Amino acid sequence: MSPGMRKGLAAAALAWLAISTGCNVGQKYQAPAAPAPPAFTEPPPQSFTESKDWKAAAPGDAWTKGRWWEVFHDPELKALEEQVDGANQTLKSAEARFRQARALVRERRSQRLPTVTGGPSIADQRLSSNAPVPAPRSETVSGNFNLGFEASWEPDLWGRIRNLVSSAVESAQATAADLENARLSLHAELALDYFDLRSLDEEQRILEDAVAAYRKALELTENRYRGGAANRAEVAEARTQLEATGAQAVDVTDMRAEYQHAIAVVTGHPPEGFAIAAKTGPSVLPAVPTGVPSALLERRPDIAAAERRVAAANSEVGLARAAFYPQVLLAAAVGLEGSSITNWLNWPSRLWAVGPSAAQTLFDAGRRRAALEESTANYDALVADFREAVLTGFQQVEDNLASLRILEVEAGRQRQAVASARESEALSFNRYKGGLVTYLEVVTAQSVRLQNERVAVDIERRRLEASVMLIRALGGGWNSSSLPQPEVLTSKVP
Repeated sequence: MSPGMRKGLAAAALAWLAISTGCNVGQKYQAPAAPAPPAFTEPPPQSFTESKDWKAAAPGDAWTKGRWWEVFHDPELKALEEQVDGANQTLKSAEARFRQARALVRERRSQRLPTVTGGPSIADQRLSSNAPVPAPRSETVSGNFNLGFEASWEPDLWGRIRNLVSSAVESAQATAADLENARLSLHAELALDYFDLRSLDEEQRILEDAVAAYRKALELTENRYRGGAANRAEVAEARTQLEATGAQAVDVTDMRAEYQHAIAVVTGHPPEGFAIAAKTGPSVLPAVPTGVPSALLERRPDIAAAERRVAAANSEVGLARAAFYPQVLLAAAVGLEGSSITNWLNWPSRLWAVGPSAAQTLFDAGRRRAALEESTANYDALVADFREAVLTGFQQVEDNLASLRILEVEAGRQRQAVASARESEALSFNRYKGGLVTYLEVVTAQSVRLQNERVAVDIERRRLEASVMLIRALGGGWNSSSLPQPEVLTSKVP
């Protein structure tokens, strides 16, 4: 072995020793502390008992897949929800962004290994006879046959590449959590639209029943008018009541169409030709155990995404600090070079070169210092965003627990109000038929009964919506252990 080759190999060995013992100038990451009270302030509604159909983000059970809508035991809702993942365009966009982030991880991991390039070339050249130092006439025309390979590698002395890879991995995990948060939000949006639509179906039924009853009342009033037992004003009042209620029924139909169109878009269908058959009847209000507040940090994908972005920002700080240290590069070249095809591939045509190089910025007018301050400020901002996301999560759980508890009491009282309104209407109508009161009393009683029945339907809708929002606030059964781990980021899509 020649002395030059021994020196080159010695330089390569020193570079390898440096990378194996290199330091990471970035700060060690620790997840930011977040406020987590020992228990939620709002007590659950009295109707909340332990449910066999819901498990709060227990790893390994079926609910970690997020099929939380099944607790409502509505086959049509289930069928619609199952169409979202494969057809919704927002989810497809989020999934594409995750694939983009995953590809960036592979790109940055490639910097750990040497880059090898090959450049074979064949050229004939003629040197100028009029050059300041002209070549001999016999050497004016010559050939150049080259077959060379070059390799370069940057030893990661200061953790620059490690921080690049860490930042990409953590950003990809955040993007995966964004995908799950989009999935949770879209499924919740579909459930809310569906329950709004079913609430309108119930209102439509109430209004159609009222129209049928008011039509009979109008006929009775007209008969009494022809018999001289009622006046013209009473007929007008009965007809006004009938037409106004019919107009309300038409308005409900318009609102129902809007929710139906919204459901079509969420499930990836064009609104034209998409229809959901009307259905009435009570819905199942599930019991949703909330667990302890600290579990919320594991069960909400938006909180997980915020925390992963903090980790990525921490790696960016380390990357900015590494810029203050020299950048070392180990390069090598090997190949064959000849003047003709006959001597191109001969052993004497061999060539090689190997050796390290280093570059250090001596003056940049404060650019690196400003970059470090920028990355540090970004880290601080993301820590604040993470803590804000945690506080918002607690607020949303408390808000929906309070709504469910209060609406449960309100629903009970409203049912009593509906029963009283129906009794009052029946008594007023009997008094009118007996000639004891005018039709104005009947109209008033009918209006009160219809209003209370619609309020009762609206309260039940709000209870269902609060249940959906509570499930969403709790993470929908998702768990941060579902995030792709660094070693599988290159092959797994959540």
